[in-house]
Amino acid sequence: MTPGHDPTMGTIGLRVEGLVDPQRVKPGTFKRIIPYAMRYRRALAIVMLATIVDSVITVSIPLMLKMIVDDGIVAGKASVVFGLAGLVAGLALLNVVAIYIQAWFSGRVGQGLIFDLRTKVFAHIQRQPVAFFTRTQTGSLVSRINTDIVGAEQALTTLLSQSLSTMLTLILVLGAMFYLSWPITLAALVMIPLFFIPGKIIAQRMERLARSGMQKDAELGSMMTERFNVSGAMLVKLYGRPEEESAEFSKKARLVRDIAISMDVHARLLFILVTLLTTVTTALVYGFGGWFVIDGQIQIGTLVAMVALLMMLYSPINQLTNIQSDVMTALVSFDRVFEVLDLQPLITERPEARVLPARVSEHGNGVAPHVEFDNVAFRYPSAEEVSLPSLELLPLRKSEHGPGALVLNDVSFHAPAGRLTALVGPSGAGKTTITQLVPRLYDATSGSVRIGGHDVRDLTLDSLGDTVGVVTQDAHLFHDTIRTNLLYARPDATEPDIVEACEAALIWPTISQLPDGLDTVVGDRGYRLSGGEKQRLAIARLLLKSPPIVVLDEATAHLDSESELAIQRALKAALTGRTSLVIAHRLSTILDADQILVIDEGRIQERGTHDQLLAGGGLYAELYRTQFAHQGRSPQPAESTAAGNGNRALD
Repeated sequence: MTPGHDPTMGTIGLRVEGLVDPQRVKPGTFKRIIPYAMRYRRALAIVMLATIVDSVITVSIPLMLKMIVDDGIVAGKASVVFGLAGLVAGLALLNVVAIYIQAWFSGRVGQGLIFDLRTKVFAHIQRQPVAFFTRTQTGSLVSRINTDIVGAEQALTTLLSQSLSTMLTLILVLGAMFYLSWPITLAALVMIPLFFIPGKIIAQRMERLARSGMQKDAELGSMMTERFNVSGAMLVKLYGRPEEESAEFSKKARLVRDIAISMDVHARLLFILVTLLTTVTTALVYGFGGWFVIDGQIQIGTLVAMVALLMMLYSPINQLTNIQSDVMTALVSFDRVFEVLDLQPLITERPEARVLPARVSEHGNGVAPHVEFDNVAFRYPSAEEVSLPSLELLPLRKSEHGPGALVLNDVSFHAPAGRLTALVGPSGAGKTTITQLVPRLYDATSGSVRIGGHDVRDLTLDSLGDTVGVVTQDAHLFHDTIRTNLLYARPDATEPDIVEACEAALIWPTISQLPDGLDTVVGDRGYRLSGGEKQRLAIARLLLKSPPIVVLDEATAHLDSESELAIQRALKAALTGRTSLVIAHRLSTILDADQILVIDEGRIQERGTHDQLLAGGGLYAELYRTQFAHQGRSPQPAESTAAGNGNRALD
């Protein structure tokens, strides 16, 4: 192989094998643009008015040149030459003002459209269920909001601004040319169909290349997003192979490059063909026009004006030819944006949804609502229900089409108000799935989940979010300050409220010693903090929210034994009077829970208190013996003193 030679470059040009996406823009995409444009109808009206002024002035100047030549220079009248020359200069200045106004208001329309679409797509994506985010590539979503929406804005401004200007100029130029010499005009028009044939062919190719390019660019962005966050970077450092990572990135980047080069080649080919046709037609006009001047049928000024108008004629024709390609390419962006907006979220709020009133004050007074599962069955939604093929890395497998197997089956229990219900069982038994149905991260496939006697599907999402607080095993923190991460749970919290919650979560001594205190930036996903510190901040965030119902999914998993016991005691007072659902793997933390549910294979196999389940000799007793036999000791009383009657040790 020749040094520096890239074997893939042989595929670049008019063909990029295997990269052209056969999908076409959906019918009706253009019609869906119009409502967005109508929001800026006043600005668009000004753009159109400025465009009309620009087109009229553009066509008037060649006619002025004719008069300068025929009525001034040839006639020997200097006053006519100077007067008309001054008028041309004045029109040129007026045209500059018109173009500036057109650019200013066109920019306002374009950027306004970007803002509208970005905010709408962002809000729509936020409404998607958790299953949507478990399947889609982050980079692909970011690409839709950034690259595709910018392309959609270009489609609108091109269609409404450039197209109007082009068509108006074309009509005025043809009118002026017919006025000056209809034979020459007809000769020039004979060549026009040749401009559109290559434009149509290349535009179709460019459309498919553009869609492929956007998809490959999104895949490249996804790889960078995954490798550049702390978790991904650490995984690459520990297990990755730099050469293979670089090779994979190079492969993706090469595909993006190949498509971009092919698009450039197509665009350049179109320009070459149009330039050739323009040159041939200009020569034709010079030939016919020169003959007519010699024969005395037209004046020399008319020929000068005709040539100037011809340049103006083929400029809009050239633009129309390019618009075929540009618009079809840009409409792909709109199509991809609408594709996301058309994906309806599975978790929606009913029109008649009611507000669930808060039952617990910030001081823990009052009665929390109970939680009830009634014959609940659940299967995770299929890929077709929650995602889009274009947002996933690989094509959907056959097994991902249609409904999957049941994860939960016939789950019924009552979590008493103000009491602690613990969920135990092997990994993958369905414990986390049960807790995810309470805040409606998913909806039950059948049966119902009720809070305070109300089906969660009948409640407003805001009131449900205010009622249920969750701390997961892997607490997430935004790349922002500690203060911002805490205020995310309760934006109106005061400084004393924040400090009180941090003290209760035993994280305040750590925060107070930091140089920037609450204004310390925690880093990407909180990686500047230890696992235990992140978990304490998550607990402080929960305490600041102070919800009536609390879900803890191994919330103290990252803490050492001493910190864990201290946190459990801190939570004892904070959770008084609150209904608690706690997933526990370390059984020592839930020995005195009011109710223990043993989950296995998506069903409740056993239920009761610790003593009842231990005496029953079932799965719980087996888990208990296995766990403490492995530890080589029995649970100490101090480990469970914080549990019971709603004031339990929590895990």
